[in-house]
Amino acid sequence: MLRITELRLPLNHPEPALREAVLARLGIADAALKRMEMFRRGYDARRKSDIVLVYTLDCEVDDEAAVLASHAGDPHIRPAPDTRYRFVAELPADYAAAQPLRPLVIGFGPCGLFAALILAQMGLRPIVLERGKAVRERTQDTWGLWRRRELNPESNVQFGEGGAGTFSDGKLWSQISDPRHLTRKVLTEFVKAGAPEEILYVSKPHIGTFRLVSMIEKMRAEIEALGGEIRFRSHVTDIRIEAGRVRGVQLDDGTQIDADHVILALGHSARDTFAMLHERGVFMEPKPFSVGFRIEHPQSVIDRARFGPNAGHPLLGAADYKLVHHAKNGRSVYSFCMCPGGTVVAATSEPGRVVTNGMSQYSRNERNANAGIVVGIAPADYRQDGRKGDDSGPVSPLDGIAFQRALESRAFVLGGENYDAPGQRLADFLADRPSRGFESVVPSYKPGVRPTNLGERGNESLPPYAIEAIREALPAFERQIRGFAMPDAVLTGVETRTSSPLRITRGRDGQSVNVKGLYPAGEGAGYAGGIMSAGVDGIEVAEAVARSLLGLVVAD
Repeated sequence: MLRITELRLPLNHPEPALREAVLARLGIADAALKRMEMFRRGYDARRKSDIVLVYTLDCEVDDEAAVLASHAGDPHIRPAPDTRYRFVAELPADYAAAQPLRPLVIGFGPCGLFAALILAQMGLRPIVLERGKAVRERTQDTWGLWRRRELNPESNVQFGEGGAGTFSDGKLWSQISDPRHLTRKVLTEFVKAGAPEEILYVSKPHIGTFRLVSMIEKMRAEIEALGGEIRFRSHVTDIRIEAGRVRGVQLDDGTQIDADHVILALGHSARDTFAMLHERGVFMEPKPFSVGFRIEHPQSVIDRARFGPNAGHPLLGAADYKLVHHAKNGRSVYSFCMCPGGTVVAATSEPGRVVTNGMSQYSRNERNANAGIVVGIAPADYRQDGRKGDDSGPVSPLDGIAFQRALESRAFVLGGENYDAPGQRLADFLADRPSRGFESVVPSYKPGVRPTNLGERGNESLPPYAIEAIREALPAFERQIRGFAMPDAVLTGVETRTSSPLRITRGRDGQSVNVKGLYPAGEGAGYAGGIMSAGVDGIEVAEAVARSLLGLVVAD
């Protein structure tokens, strides 16, 4: 097949116009076009009154070589790449009987899910150890915090089947380099598990929380049917290392499991496990992350600003945005994890702390849009949070966790110490005055939002440099999205878990640089950010484990 890219048509074009445009672009007769498949459909909304759809199409035609030759100088007509997934090896016929210790996967979020799936599809029968509960039980526990202010530290937005991505917008796109088309493997598996087929071709696919729940259950069932095993409420509390090689793990109930291949798919909030690994000497290093607030606007404001008279068009859906501002104090402020038509959710996993995140359903039909407005934090900032001024000594890989915890504990106090979040109208935040209530924009965070002053001098919810940078950025964002700095927009604090504050460093073979057989992976290890990149990393690490188990050499 050949691929056509950048085929542009009006937003409201009739259905036959797509085939007609393909024929015109290729310069062939209708009978010569045997089949066409939509690989991607995006849009160009730079001219709001004249939005166009942008297609990538794979076409089967008569005499493909001749057609390609006639368009040799056209960069938008090329052979279609082969996006099929291929396993790194086939198991020997006698492998099952002689299989060594089964590989372990610690964590069952997107990374652990795809690592386990690939291992199971190859016949390697992984054992998954997940500290939280199965997804439906976990959902009930999560609602317990949102509805009754009852936190279960082992079953919440962060811990349990599906990981933190289950309670998110379900975004399925990424900017990672993907020469092997592993993102296609992720999308294909999701469709097989019940996701709408449109995620295979829309430019910014998403699923939403409710659909993810049933999909994860189906993928779990496939892993189990292929010989894998998923053990919930199995909290790994220790790891056995002998002569620089992993030899097994210990669970919180004292159970010992021998293993010489262990994938660490922990997620970014497994703080106790990070501390244990650090104590056991597993090499890790601090890395940058970001902190800030969630901001909410009416979704209609964002739709009008982005799409103008075409706001509400069914092919466009709820509008999103991506913003960045470089502040005068040297800090970068940017939007993070934007959730169109969604809600702000309580995402803490530790008692006495408040954390926010964003979530949307597939329909994206809630009243508000929300996004993180966050400021980049470097390891050098960890020892100086703007109040303590303690910057003595070298930075530990765990110092970023202490930094996060200090902000989350402060937010808990500002919110009233009952898991309400502190919040403020945007106009009040810019004027440095406390909010007494909320007006046209009603905050969506549950269990509730307490109006306060997020940036009160000497009592800030974030370090002073972050407050200063965000105050500068919000009016600048108004110049990009009209209505962004509307007085009644709501800021809710705090957003601290944008990514892992550390990296568990690995080599080219996927293994820890100082513990053989240990495979750091996904967001918690500092190698992914979001469902798609975590899933891809899980695939790649599973392949590394398979190569090791089968004695294959990694090619240069």
